[in-house]
Amino acid sequence: MTVENSPATSAVPTVQDQDHVLELTVHNLPSPTTIPAERTRMGRIKMLLVLLICASPVIASYVTYYFIRPNSFHSYGELIAGQPGLPSAQAEVLSGPQTGTTLDLPRLKGQWLLLSVADAACDPACEKHLFLQRQMRESLGAEKGRVDWVWLVPDTQALPERLKPALTEATVLRVKPEVLQTWLAPAAEHRLADHLYLVDPMGHWMMRFPANLDLADAGQAKLAKKDLDRLLRASASWDTEGR
Repeated sequence: MTVENSPATSAVPTVQDQDHVLELTVHNLPSPTTIPAERTRMGRIKMLLVLLICASPVIASYVTYYFIRPNSFHSYGELIAGQPGLPSAQAEVLSGPQTGTTLDLPRLKGQWLLLSVADAACDPACEKHLFLQRQMRESLGAEKGRVDWVWLVPDTQALPERLKPALTEATVLRVKPEVLQTWLAPAAEHRLADHLYLVDPMGHWMMRFPANLDLADAGQAKLAKKDLDRLLRASASWDTEGR
């Protein structure tokens, strides 16, 4: 007797059909070799986004200061084109507990630096600059901890004993003249010792104050302090006290 296949029996897939279904399923799976490439690409994108977010406060502050300043504002100090970085050179420490040791100049990064340059003998003009540096720093009040007062000495003489008590908060460094000459520069017809210089926390020399700056002149004092205030305010989001 012939047994006809019932509808239920004919719906059951054969072994060949099952193999075909499994084969289609395997071929439809994503290729394992594409997964690492996709993960690598996504990882790089995430890393670039993190770096951009971290750098954005620095970029924003400099764009604001240099390119989006109100037209009515003019800095009293002269902004320096190119902004040379701290030279890769050593200096001898002449003040404080580290006196007699050497210091790599790039280690000064991390603070605003208000610089003067003068021989160790320190003539009256030098003494005036040291006084100006101290006064300008003190005028910043709670923000003064973000600015280092630095005297750079290019000769080999000893510091006068009369000055040492007044230099307790200063950083005094002996730096070779050739190092200074390839880094800082005076205005035309002036000497290095005629100016005060400002270096930002990233180590860039970015401003030179006019020669013969006189804080006894209320107008000059106000303008010089305004420059410092504006720079500290512009960098407040990424620069903090201490290194």
